[in-house]
This record gives sequence, structure tokens and C-alpha cells, in this order.
Amino acid sequence: MKKTILLLSLLLIAGAAFSQKKPYVIYNSKGKKVSYEKMKKTLVKQDIILFGELHNNPISHWLQYEVTSDLHKTRKLILGAEMIEADNQEFLNDYVTKNISYPELDSLARLWSNYKTDYAPLVDFAKEHQLQFIATNIPRRYANLVYKKGFNSLDSLSIKEKEWIAPLPISFDSELPTYKKILEEMGAHGSPELVKAQAMKDATMAHFILNNYKKGSLFLHYNGAYHSDYYEGILWYLKKEKEDVKYATISTVSQDEVDKLLKTNYGKADFIICVDSDMTTTY
Repeated sequence: MKKTILLLSLLLIAGAAFSQKKPYVIYNSKGKKVSYEKMKKTLVKQDIILFGELHNNPISHWLQYEVTSDLHKTRKLILGAEMIEADNQEFLNDYVTKNISYPELDSLARLWSNYKTDYAPLVDFAKEHQLQFIATNIPRRYANLVYKKGFNSLDSLSIKEKEWIAPLPISFDSELPTYKKILEEMGAHGSPELVKAQAMKDATMAHFILNNYKKGSLFLHYNGAYHSDYYEGILWYLKKEKEDVKYATISTVSQDEVDKLLKTNYGKADFIICVDSDMTTTY
């Protein structure tokens, strides 16, 4: 009897453990579940990784930190992010090299409102381990200029200002599915210039990634998932300039149920982090 009770107890405990609801599941591009360890084994062999996040998703941000910390154990990392604009690189360098404090960085750079909760841990990781952290995004005022007046509006920028954007003229393919989808989703609010502004961001991020990538290192870049989903956006520009490096992409999606990846999310990236839609957000 005692053995029976013990066996039943163990079965109940095991059943409870296996029935726990998961906050996220990782899938490959074909919708097959993969472990974090398997993803890590693939990522550590790459040259450049684009980690696509949902900006307000805490699972995205936590896994960005975990992946960064784990890859750092065996690879020389260079970090970079969409969330800091290129003209703030000097302030970012001063912070990472401990020449200015966080309050000074906050006053000098245009940090996102969720920087302190979501991105400061990554920048502080670079600071602690003396890693380069690259501000890759185009200054917003120039992206807005493209949105209002198109690519040609950038021709009048000064030589100094042009250092903060991708070299002009940039290649642009309006037929890329992700760019066409922007117009579809925006409806009456969409415009060709809106898509061009998105492309200018993608091209600029790719430019600063390649400008700072060093052979033998692993460049880990954090960006909104839309900038690298379906192997387009930033990756399209990266491959156009440099095909002879190993790229990997990660995307983050939100679903009501995480135990099966929706077909609409297949093919978004090499690895897809599927997060329960009930997960709390950071803003």
C-alpha cells in the first residue's frame, strides 16, 4: 500500500510539473520546437545575429540578456542596437568606458522611455565586460525627413550629418514583401515615403553593423522583429554588401497558445520565440 501511495504521489507530482503553462516556446523556421540549448549551439557558430524583439515584451528582453551572457562565455562579442541612434555613439562610448555616469548618459543621449528596464541591462553588460556597443539607428529626425520628402531630402545634409546614416544613394526594393505589407497594414495612412523611411532605417543599421564587425567576432544586434523578419529588412541590406559571413535571425511573436506555432509565423526567422499573449508588458 505504501508503495502504491508513493507511486501515485510521484505520478501526480510529475503530472503537475508537465501540465504547467509555459510562458514561451522556441521554434525553428519550420515550426518545430527547439530547446534553448540547441538554439544556443547554432548561434555560437555565427558571425552576425539579428535578435528581433517585441519592444515591450519582457521575455524578449530577458532572453536577449541570457543569449548575450551565454555567447560571451565562448565568443568575442560586439553588441549593437536599433534603440540608440548613431549620433549618440560618443555618449554611449563614454558610458561604456566609465567616463560618464548613467544620469549623464540619460541627459545627453535620446534614450527610449523603456531604456532603464529593457536595454540598460544589455548596455551595462557591455560596460562590465568592456565590449563595444554600437548605436546603429538613423537619427529619428532624418528618418522623419525621408517620411515627409523622400530619399532626396537627405542630399542636403552636411558631411558630418551624413556620417550618421547609410551612404547615399541606398538601394531600395519596394517589392519586398515586408515593405509591401507596411502599406497594406497602414491603409490610408501608408505612403511610399513611409516605406522608404523604414528602408533607410534598415540600411543604416546594416551599414553600422558591417562597419563595426570584425572577423572572428560575433556581432549581436538587437532590433524590432519587423526589421529582420522573413530574412528581409536589415538582413537584405547586410547580404547585399557582404554575403561571405554567417548570419542568423531570431524573431519574437505573441500567441494565445504557445504549444503550436501558427502557420502565419512560420519562416519569420531561424528561431522564433513564441510568447503567451497574456504575458505582461513593460509599457
